[in-house]
Amino acid sequence: MKKSDKRDLLTFIGFVAPGLLVYLFVIAYPICYSVFLSLTNYNPNLKGAIEFKGLANYWKVITMNPQIGSNIPEFWHAFKNNMIVVAVSVFAQIPIGFILAFILYRKQVKCAGFFQSMVFLPHFLSTIVIGIMWRMLFMVDGPVATLIQKFTGNPSAQFDLMMDPNKCMIPIGIALVWMYTGFYMIIFLANLQKINESMFEAAKIDGASEVQIFFKITIPLLAGSILTSCILAIAGSLKGFSLIFALAPEGKARINSEVLPIYMYRIAFNTAKDPMRYAYGATISNIVVLISILLIMFSNWVGKKLGTDEEY
Repeated sequence: MKKSDKRDLLTFIGFVAPGLLVYLFVIAYPICYSVFLSLTNYNPNLKGAIEFKGLANYWKVITMNPQIGSNIPEFWHAFKNNMIVVAVSVFAQIPIGFILAFILYRKQVKCAGFFQSMVFLPHFLSTIVIGIMWRMLFMVDGPVATLIQKFTGNPSAQFDLMMDPNKCMIPIGIALVWMYTGFYMIIFLANLQKINESMFEAAKIDGASEVQIFFKITIPLLAGSILTSCILAIAGSLKGFSLIFALAPEGKARINSEVLPIYMYRIAFNTAKDPMRYAYGATISNIVVLISILLIMFSNWVGKKLGTDEEY
């Protein structure tokens, strides 16, 4: 090998090695170790050698512990809540953010900069603070309960959605829309500003209304941005923890509103009988990753059907 080739090889290794080492230790190793734990009975509280269990943990996780008040296992209850969060993110946050971005870009309101700042402001706040704030709003003696009592005329009316397993996701959905809509609005607004305005002007000269411009020009041009936002929404929804954990009070209300990351935390670290069931926690985390991959693949498939060039 020539001296110049050796120098090029050493230079290449010098640039690649730091990033590769960081990737291996920060990303690849935890993933491989998580998969390994999910296939064993590892628990630091138990003495003895680690036994290989195969896929037994996966079956155990999705079938154990029926949800309080029903025969549905806790995993599927948390999965259902997580899909509600995904649906709110994809079908509420993104469309509302898109519409707000279009209104601001087309200058349909005065003081556009002020409204843009106000909508995006919640994204700067601490997630824990927002969760506690919304929990106080929906408390039994909170402002929402007081308004319901006044409008119904019943001073003893109770209002505690978090205790109802069929309604506990309503406050969470409202908080999620309030917090994250501004993020998607900024993404769409930035992409709208890259569009040549002459296209909108030509459409207006041809007699197109704002609604027609929105559906016939804006949406097709921003199809790639919409797909990107859907990927971000799915990934964020499946790993969301802090907002729901802070919003739902401890006890039955938190179990009712559990999503998969919170269920994983409770099973792995916060179970009274066995507080360190790492193997089950690793199993749940791997299932979450698998669900994420499947949803992203589905989003890519939908994007291709709609003619989007983006792919993830």
